Amino acid sequence: MREASFVERNKEKWTLIENNLSINTQVDPDELASNYIELTNDLAYAQTFYPESKVKAYLNELAVTAHQKIYKDQKASNSKFKSFINEEIPQAIWSIRRPLLYSLLIFILASVIGFLSSMYDIDFIRLILGDYYVDATIESIKAGDPAAVYGKGSNFGSAIWITINNVRVAFMAFAFGLFFSVGTGYVLFSNGIMLGAFHHMFFQYGVMGKAMSAIWIHGTIEISVIIIAGGCGLAIGNSILFPKSYTRLVYFVRSAKVAIKVLISTIPFFIIAGTLEGFVTRYYNVSIWLCLSIILISLMAILYFYVINPYRLAKRFQWK
Repeated sequence: MREASFVERNKEKWTLIENNLSINTQVDPDELASNYIELTNDLAYAQTFYPESKVKAYLNELAVTAHQKIYKDQKASNSKFKSFINEEIPQAIWSIRRPLLYSLLIFILASVIGFLSSMYDIDFIRLILGDYYVDATIESIKAGDPAAVYGKGSNFGSAIWITINNVRVAFMAFAFGLFFSVGTGYVLFSNGIMLGAFHHMFFQYGVMGKAMSAIWIHGTIEISVIIIAGGCGLAIGNSILFPKSYTRLVYFVRSAKVAIKVLISTIPFFIIAGTLEGFVTRYYNVSIWLCLSIILISLMAILYFYVINPYRLAKRFQWK
């Protein structure tokens, strides 16, 4: 093919690519990649048949520009993601640390009430957990396997269902914050009551240690992230009740953005908790030390991500 024909056939395409590379607005990454492939193909052809021509130099310059733009966009995207994980989320956690603390205190108080109520009223646990669940658990305790309920169903199916259910509870704790924090308080309190009553049932039959080695394999993360979601809900509710010097709408939007960042950070932990409950908890009898190791690692991960790291960065950058 003559050089003039080669240029005539492709000049419209090259002009379009040059425009894409010269504009400052964001261009679809797939389109940039396609442009780069087209340029390198045309450049290879020009190098072969027109090695001394100006068109080869022109295509080489365009190809270099396309490569730099792709690399720059990829680097910026990666940098933004790292910044979100390493800076924005810890700062968001630090800014709602009080609602997170209130959520923890509400949950602990409710758990204690649930435990003590079950201790002084034998029918309380049936009222909270239902006759079927209580009877099934008592049968498992008598059979020497207090956590048998976690061995039912397939591993994968259990993990999926449990993760979905946990996300549902967390979303309720978060979304109910719109009801002036009362809705979130109710979700936290009711779940805390259930947890306390649940623990007392095992305590009553003298198998609390064995049962807890199973339940807290997944429960350490599961309960923690429900409390964190509750803290996010309280942050939203409190922004409506106590807008400080802002209008209620402005402070609500501002607090919601922060709370959503924290809520997003819980998603990987919910997946981990569901996976542990579906695949690991059922094998709690294999080794008590393995159970305790998983529980300790889970606790340290939660404490580092939601307490230690935000505190460390807050002191470093003087966050308020």
